[in-house]
Amino acid sequence: MKIGIISDTHGFLDPRVEKLFKGVDHILHAGDIGDPIIELELKFIAPVTVVLGNTDTGLHFPLTAVQTLAGKKFLAHHIVNPHALLPELASRVAREKPDAIIFGHTHKAFAETVDGIFFFNPGYAGKPKLGAERSVAILHLESGDIRPQFINL
Repeated sequence: MKIGIISDTHGFLDPRVEKLFKGVDHILHAGDIGDPIIELELKFIAPVTVVLGNTDTGLHFPLTAVQTLAGKKFLAHHIVNPHALLPELASRVAREKPDAIIFGHTHKAFAETVDGIFFFNPGYAGKPKLGAERSVAILHLESGDIRPQFINL
């Protein structure tokens, strides 16, 4: 199974994403979507789960979403510090016991296992900015393992 991971689009969906995510089974958007039309555009590729980001004022997505895919539980939440979870999020993580936490906000790609949980940030996928690195990712779920693949935009 392949999962497309995207975050921080801020109202802009790079036209290359459709081709890059072709064949994924599900897409997780980790917040700061910016415009709900992006969810609709992504749904033409695969089923989509979206969470709110700190700039998503007036949009109606959950703050946190949990999705089980290929037997792995994914928790998506926009602002996450893998080394110091805020109490409310730590409580949710303790209840849900996810295999992976998908997040955004920092605009920096990140993949690290902390306390047995795989923390993953696909990086920034919004409009090109002066020299800012832009990326999306695909998580490959194979034989019970999660293998990340970052893709530069």
